[in-house]
Amino acid sequence: MMSVTFHRFLRNRKLVSLAPLSSLRIPTFPPSVYNHRHVSSSSNPPTQTQTQTRTRTPLEKQFETWTQHLKPGFTPSDVVLALHAQSDPDLALDIFRWTAQKHGYRHNHETYLTMIKLLINGRRYRHVETLVEEVIAGNCDMSLPLYNSMIRFCCGRKLLFNRAFDVYKKMLKSENCKPSLESYTLLLNSLLRRFHKSNVSYVYLHAVKSLTKQMKSLGIIPDTFALNMIIKAYSKCLQVDDAIRVFREMGLYGCEPNSFTYSYIVKGLCEKGRLGQGLEFYKEMKGKDLVPSASCYMILICSMAMERRLEDATEVVFDMLGNSMGPDMLTYRTVLEGLCREGKSDEAFELLEEFRKKDALMGNKNYKTLLNGLHFLNRD
Repeated sequence: MMSVTFHRFLRNRKLVSLAPLSSLRIPTFPPSVYNHRHVSSSSNPPTQTQTQTRTRTPLEKQFETWTQHLKPGFTPSDVVLALHAQSDPDLALDIFRWTAQKHGYRHNHETYLTMIKLLINGRRYRHVETLVEEVIAGNCDMSLPLYNSMIRFCCGRKLLFNRAFDVYKKMLKSENCKPSLESYTLLLNSLLRRFHKSNVSYVYLHAVKSLTKQMKSLGIIPDTFALNMIIKAYSKCLQVDDAIRVFREMGLYGCEPNSFTYSYIVKGLCEKGRLGQGLEFYKEMKGKDLVPSASCYMILICSMAMERRLEDATEVVFDMLGNSMGPDMLTYRTVLEGLCREGKSDEAFELLEEFRKKDALMGNKNYKTLLNGLHFLNRD
């Protein structure tokens, strides 16, 4: 009995071994095509007949077309063309991953940069984070456009702020991919967005100083935009002497100060209590036909009003209105109430009427609020 069973086993085994390999269907699509785009609504696994007769979707057909188009020996340039031809960022990522698995091929900085841009445009930010980590880990060669693109992405994502500086440090250590002016501009701008509370600002100011020093050591010539950010950082931390020093150095780099440059310095000087020096910069700016920012106007007006230079403050208010900008309620009240306390109530009421005529954005509600405030101050 045992002998008969054993012979049957051998006969069945020979039948299995003779089955042709061509009868086994191996899908050519990456797992993401099936797992993410075509999830079956049925809980039961498809039978072999169903799998063989399933109609391919347009995306699967497009993927197969491009994978067949990329003939053996394809180059990164060929992959870049294939990626650019895709309107679907997920399909482009499938092609990117499929090509990376081919023997003898390796992605370079061009393919990574192309894929990152496509994913950013498609708002696939988690996939971008993965690619950034791969580049930092050394999966491809370095290039300035690729690394600046990574810094820009990380600076735009709150949780990746520190990662942007990791990319920057990797650039510093490289031989052929040192940071550029664009790199420093992106990092400085990202730092300045965190200058809110004074104690935090001082912490980030140290990073601004370090970036400035490293930029100079690399021989990078800053432009007006970069210098303005450095001046703004110093002014926000009330280190106005350093801000003025950078202002004086602008000519050495062939840069001309603009309205933002002067506005940052005037604001810093006023907040520091150096109104006289702030007025000098304000007059210098006006002499160059530059228009201060609204915040610069208002802090200058309030500073003069607090020092009882009400005529000068009023003159600056009219200058601000003449440039199609209106002070906020606090600025108006500081000037008008200052006049009342100086015993010039009638002048304050007349001035309010003039402000109302020239400030189209004041509105009836704000006008009545200011008017009631003046009546309150002048009771009895």
